[in-house]
Amino acid sequence: MTRILFPLALTLAAPASAQLLPPLPGPVGALPGRVLGTVDRTVDRVVDSTPRLLEMARLDRIARLVRDSGGRVVRDDRGNAARAGEVVLTDPTDAQIAALERDGFRMIERTTIEELGVGYARLAVPEGIRLDRALAKARRQAGNVAADVIHIEGGAMGTVPGTTLAAPLSPAPGGAMVGIIDGGVGDAGVRQMGFATGAPRASDHGSAVAWLVGRGAPGARVLAADVYGSDPAGGGAVAIARAIGWLAKERVGTVSISLVGPANPLLARVVAAAQARGMTIVAAVGNDGPTGPPAYPASYPGVVAVTGVDARDRVLIEAGRATHLDYAAPAAGFAAPDARGGMKTVRGTSFAAPLVAARLAAVGRQRVDGEARKGCGYGRGLVCSTCVSRR
Repeated sequence: MTRILFPLALTLAAPASAQLLPPLPGPVGALPGRVLGTVDRTVDRVVDSTPRLLEMARLDRIARLVRDSGGRVVRDDRGNAARAGEVVLTDPTDAQIAALERDGFRMIERTTIEELGVGYARLAVPEGIRLDRALAKARRQAGNVAADVIHIEGGAMGTVPGTTLAAPLSPAPGGAMVGIIDGGVGDAGVRQMGFATGAPRASDHGSAVAWLVGRGAPGARVLAADVYGSDPAGGGAVAIARAIGWLAKERVGTVSISLVGPANPLLARVVAAAQARGMTIVAAVGNDGPTGPPAYPASYPGVVAVTGVDARDRVLIEAGRATHLDYAAPAAGFAAPDARGGMKTVRGTSFAAPLVAARLAAVGRQRVDGEARKGCGYGRGLVCSTCVSRR
């Protein structure tokens, strides 16, 4: 199954708070039974319509990404976005590659992520062949487990090159170290590496995520992998796989990922290999709602899956789901820096993941479990509830 992956912030501007509810009819205090009945029916309509509205929003994001990509992003066989004209094979054999080349596929890249021992090959599909048909042919040669399209992760919002946050993080020698895989960061004090054309390039989303690591673990060292840059088709499974490899090479023990999408063979192999080497991967559950498909990488075994809560500690109505849930953390009702250094209100499960990752890196799972406040929809508990000032 393939599906587009997006950064999980719904907005870096105004918060979407109670805007779904219309004003109550009639004067306040008149006919309370009738008014309460109207409220009940209104809430029911909102709850019933939310999954449909969230699905419409997801499809609209795909359509805009395809439209704005200049032909570099297309829909795959299931209507999701993928890098145009390419398939990727995980740990392919020479025989599989040779067979596909005889069928007209052309090698773009074949390499191994040395730190993790995972190999992959990117191949251009034969000219004039639709991506879905090319993928079907590749799967016949390599098997469903090994071949897939390159899922697009959806670029981080609000990129602004060459900017610095007004209050940069201050790394502390020997302190917690957290990797983030996102857009670029506007803080000149954050070490960054690019895995897309034009990367690293400062973005609002990545800048906010990096700042939040410092709120969960003051003095933490942040290493940022920009998988978007300026490429409209940037941020695919290959970029994330390479980013995890780089962070493993740098001996980063905890990594925060605020991206969601479908299960992907290459990404699954890389996540498992990184975990086998001791890396803790923390991932947000996304914003496609509780009835949306399970989100990955949050749904991979062993990945710490994180949902988000609002200023009143209620799970966000748009919070997605994974096949398991570990923690909740603040995800709305506060401001975080954008790429220019200004403070903007944020909302989305993106912003919960770095808080949990920071606490895990700073104090470990056992203490985080002890800190976590139990509650419905929180998994093992609500973490870092006082790490940011909420309203």
